[in-house]
Amino acid sequence: MARRKKSKKLEIIFVDEVNDLQSQVAEYFLREEYGDMYDAYSAGPRLDYINCELISVMYQEGYDIRRQRSKDFDFPGLPKNPDYIVFVEESTHDLLKDVMPWDAKQILKGFRREDSRKDATDDKELAQALSSFVESIRAWVVETFADPGKLEELAR
Repeated sequence: MARRKKSKKLEIIFVDEVNDLQSQVAEYFLREEYGDMYDAYSAGPRLDYINCELISVMYQEGYDIRRQRSKDFDFPGLPKNPDYIVFVEESTHDLLKDVMPWDAKQILKGFRREDSRKDATDDKELAQALSSFVESIRAWVVETFADPGKLEELAR
């Protein structure tokens, strides 16, 4: 019986400023939705703690990112030759697009960090804003990565 050769998964690194918000969410949903087609990672030029409110809101909605951690570009588990770098923050793209440590195709989808707060005046409004923010990233990941062949069209 002949075995079918497995095709190589595409390696994607999501990047934002400190790898604490958008890139973490995108990494999580790409792994959850399309882990059979992609190896997903996230990083930033600097690292910080993952946004605690984000972890809480996602957990309440059934998404568990408690084991994820912030990573900088020197993190040893990142691929050396990813297929795509996806900037999920326009300001980070503008600063780093020409000085990335990887030679990979780049995609920009700027989720504005401010949208995760949307002028929230209390914890309930903050949770609602973060929930909406997470959903917008989830929907984009599901739509954008459904067909790996279409990524080339988005690359810069």
